[in-house]
Amino acid sequence: MTPDHDRSRSPAGRTTLPELLRGHRRAAGLTQAELASRAGVGVRTVRDLERGRSIRPQRTTVELLAGALALTGTSRAAFLAAARGVGAEPAPPDATSTTFGVGGNATSAAAPADPSVALPPPVALIGRERDLTELAGMLTAERGPRLVSLVGLAGVGKTALATSVAHLVASAHPAGVAGVLVGEGADGPDVLAASMSVLGVARLSELVALLAGRPTLLVVDAVERAPGPVAATVHRLIGALPSLRVLVTGRHPVGLPGERVWPVAPLDVPPPEAEHSELDAWPAVALFTARLAQVRREPPTPAELPALAALVRRLGGLPLAIELMAARGRLLDLTELLDRYGDRVLDLATPADASAHPGWDAPEALTGRTSGPDTRAAVSVAVTLRDAVAFSYRLLASDEQAALRQLAVFGNRWSVELAEEMLADEADRDGTVAIDPVPLLDRFVELGLLSVRGTGSFRFRLLDAVRDYAIEQAAGGGELTCIRRRHAEVIARLVARTASDLVGPRLPDAVHRLDEMSSDISSSLAHAATDDPLTALRLAACLTRWWRFRGRDVVGRQWLRRLLADPRTADADPLLRGWAALGVARLAAEHGAGAEELSTARAALDTFRQAGDVTGELEARNVLGALLISVGQQDEAREQAEALLRLAARNGRTRDLAVAQNSLAWHEIRTGDLAAARRRLAAVDRLAAESGEQRLRVLGWANRAEVARLEGWYADAIDRGRRAIAALSELGDPGRRRRVLGTVGLALAQDGRVAEATEVLTELRAGGGEAVPARPTVPRPRGDDAALAWGGPEVGLCALIEGNLALHRGDRELAAEWFAASADNAGQDRRDAVEALVGLAASTADPAVLDRLDRVCAEHGIRLLPQESGLLYALIAARGGPAQ
Repeated sequence: MTPDHDRSRSPAGRTTLPELLRGHRRAAGLTQAELASRAGVGVRTVRDLERGRSIRPQRTTVELLAGALALTGTSRAAFLAAARGVGAEPAPPDATSTTFGVGGNATSAAAPADPSVALPPPVALIGRERDLTELAGMLTAERGPRLVSLVGLAGVGKTALATSVAHLVASAHPAGVAGVLVGEGADGPDVLAASMSVLGVARLSELVALLAGRPTLLVVDAVERAPGPVAATVHRLIGALPSLRVLVTGRHPVGLPGERVWPVAPLDVPPPEAEHSELDAWPAVALFTARLAQVRREPPTPAELPALAALVRRLGGLPLAIELMAARGRLLDLTELLDRYGDRVLDLATPADASAHPGWDAPEALTGRTSGPDTRAAVSVAVTLRDAVAFSYRLLASDEQAALRQLAVFGNRWSVELAEEMLADEADRDGTVAIDPVPLLDRFVELGLLSVRGTGSFRFRLLDAVRDYAIEQAAGGGELTCIRRRHAEVIARLVARTASDLVGPRLPDAVHRLDEMSSDISSSLAHAATDDPLTALRLAACLTRWWRFRGRDVVGRQWLRRLLADPRTADADPLLRGWAALGVARLAAEHGAGAEELSTARAALDTFRQAGDVTGELEARNVLGALLISVGQQDEAREQAEALLRLAARNGRTRDLAVAQNSLAWHEIRTGDLAAARRRLAAVDRLAAESGEQRLRVLGWANRAEVARLEGWYADAIDRGRRAIAALSELGDPGRRRRVLGTVGLALAQDGRVAEATEVLTELRAGGGEAVPARPTVPRPRGDDAALAWGGPEVGLCALIEGNLALHRGDRELAAEWFAASADNAGQDRRDAVEALVGLAASTADPAVLDRLDRVCAEHGIRLLPQESGLLYALIAARGGPAQ
């Protein structure tokens, strides 16, 4: 570095911030990354400060670094002064404050080196940047609240946050910052005497004179141990000292006028879909790995990352639980931890010696024992997470406890409306008498039992440990079965309300809404299938489209078949059973099992026709047509599409007109009339736009891409196909997306764009769940959620793409093998099978292949396109017969 670029030295010769920071860090034996982790800042921030690239760092950043380096007294003052660009200033006058534990006998601790801050040194916080910033702003604002309460469950990190905030705002309180720890058995005089002692006086009148209007901050920890005395003391101090601010921590607010309650939430956890490579960005994961590093040298291995994500989710982001679990990593790897403790979170216990972990609440806060002046003694007991939750649970009134037990059945986030339904009176199922759940929810937030995240309606969630405890209480009281039954009914009504939006312009929002409730849908369906199969059938019948969009067609079909076969649903409404049966058929078509459910679709159609249900008949004809195509009954499939078109026109159903035109466009492609197919697809786009049905428009784009490919306009096909793929990715329809991806892959291969076609092949194989071999092999059975039998459509598409790539390379022998594999694939669309046979015949010049091609075309009513006939012209002429 040249002198011109070195900003780390002061022109006046003073020791500057870069030098101080580097020196303190090295003296502490920390790397830049380790210091950044302790301070909760970015490693780039530390690096830029040490290099002098950051001229005016934020005060919050400097305070965090000073705390992470454990700087006190003059060292801290010099560090802060260097950050302000001035020489080190003398420390403020001694505020004669000490830290007291308030119980029967108040015991003082040695005052820290910096006399203006009589508190333990701050600990490095992870994921609390927003809390620190907003609380610091609140406590330094000219008209900010006089009393701020940090409220939350035991182990959520209230004390650590309060200590860090107090250090952060110390410079704004020149008369001093001090704190008291409330103990069991403390009375009003105890709390008042200790509060005045830490501020350096014995009488309130002396304190008024000493402070003389100078800002002062008092931290009061664990107020729930003596709520009445603390409230009386704080009220008296605030009334007598206008310049005093009080920051308290506890399981519940103090309850004074003007109090600002700040719920301390658990740390953010990664969602199930989070990438493993990005787990470190989540505060709960960062805390776990930091604590794990204290007991074992090796960081989590890639194989342990899924267990790591699952563990912190199961722990609900609660810092105490995370630290307790990470401590067990000394002996067990993360997968073993998840297996052993994943269902036993409430049994996690603190060490008997609480002093080993001073950041946690002392055990006596949880024992319920009251100590008098002469009876306070050290308590050495292990305290479980269950004990911690039980303390907060006992703060609730009986009706609040009952509501908590009912809401605990929700596995994910929920809305006020769902809470209202869940808490409705059993005798008032229709909701005639409205019950406002908002005061209850506010009470739960006030006690730190309820998390509120995000801006959507589904933003409420009980902490995991609270849920587990409440479920235990419900089970112990014999009410869990009734609660789960009510939960299934509430979820069934939610899904029924949402199902209508799965068709039309609100499709994305509806799918997202069901995604948010997926865990509750699964749990309610599993319970109701045994306890109340009729509710389960109503629920499952409305889920067909969502299961299809989310690639859960196999599981959904299994659920519907099980519930329809249950004798307890035999007398259900015929229309309900009809919709459930139609769902079975629709989902079967997604994984190549349409032939098995052809009779099911016909029976559903008969049910809807007999009932005069036009909507049901339209859906049934559409599904039946798709199944008929899959079994080669093309003529009847076209009859169903034309009947669908007539019925939709007669009833003014614009969306269903678009559906019918889309189906008929495929039949035009089958017969080789690409011009007619284009006309129908133009109608699809217009009708879908009129009805606000974006998904239908996208399907029309996809079919238009296929028409362009068959016409030889490969670049146009690729552009249209990629546009459709992007839209389907947003809408969520994996089956359709794979089909369009195959169209793009074929167009790329036929256009000679080998590298891009190979990328498509890789994606198709990964998405289809089947590892397609590098060379064709004999088809073999398989059984998984991607398909019921080997030979799903993506396998045939991959083989067809490989055959075209081999032809492009001039390897006719390999091309013939791939075309043969594609033509023999049982799950292949018959039009694709014809295309594969054309490629096979052109590659081998085998008249027998041409005969087979003629039979397939005749059986399925398929006509060859002009370019296909051109490829086979010589072979057809040699055989002496016209092409089909």
